[in-house]
Amino acid sequence: MTPSPTSPGHEQCAAPGSGRSVSPKDAFVTVYGRKPVLEALGDPGLVVDKVVLAEGADRDAVRTFTEAARARGLVLQRASAQRVKVLAGNGRQDQGVLADVVAPRMRPLEHFLADLGPGGERPAADARVLVLDGLTNPSNVGMILRSATGAGLEGVLLPRRGVPAIDPLVVKASAGVAFHAPVLRTRTAADGLAALADAGFVLYGLDGAGDLSLFDAELPGRVALVVGGETDGLTDDVRAELHGTLTIPLSAGVESLNAACAATVACFELARRRG
Repeated sequence: MTPSPTSPGHEQCAAPGSGRSVSPKDAFVTVYGRKPVLEALGDPGLVVDKVVLAEGADRDAVRTFTEAARARGLVLQRASAQRVKVLAGNGRQDQGVLADVVAPRMRPLEHFLADLGPGGERPAADARVLVLDGLTNPSNVGMILRSATGAGLEGVLLPRRGVPAIDPLVVKASAGVAFHAPVLRTRTAADGLAALADAGFVLYGLDGAGDLSLFDAELPGRVALVVGGETDGLTDDVRAELHGTLTIPLSAGVESLNAACAATVACFELARRRG
């Protein structure tokens, strides 16, 4: 039985396929708004955990979402309009309805590291992780998730603070890939980098004034590359965790690349080296 949005059972859930207890925010992508929710319900490639409609919705909305939920074997849940706003995390655009979609490859960073095995001089497994630090544009986040997934990276560290959550804008920019991206969750980017370093990862930030060219640097089997914010670049907390910085060489007086473009270059350089 799917717990209601107000029940204690919704506070923790089993991560898909793992049996581990995690926060729903680390297991589901919440989509909101009438069109995005109907699109999610109509996509046979997605697993929808629940649909919640605000009390007071008009009859057409009740009928539409009741039928769409029933077609997926779900019972449409009802909650106060305020509760829907809280669950959606976006009171301006939720339109009184939301759905939780299972994100099968999203998990807390600590689970990823536990599955990867211990670090040390000869780590149990190699892995490439992209870390997002201070980005503010949902479209950039969505495009980066698409690039990283397409390049076959093992993880994209998406901190709960300082970076947009996966919402309909991120999903749209990723062309739906965000639902299936290997997203790793942690409180902040700096916290995540500290944990990655403890697990044997070497940490590099992408910086226009970097120490070495991305294409010339020797990169170990376990490496994390950090993409900074669109305006301010890498944050001070993150810089304090890095082992070094790398630059993407540019010509013809071009000073910098868009964050999503820089991330894409980095993702596919890592893919090229993996072969």
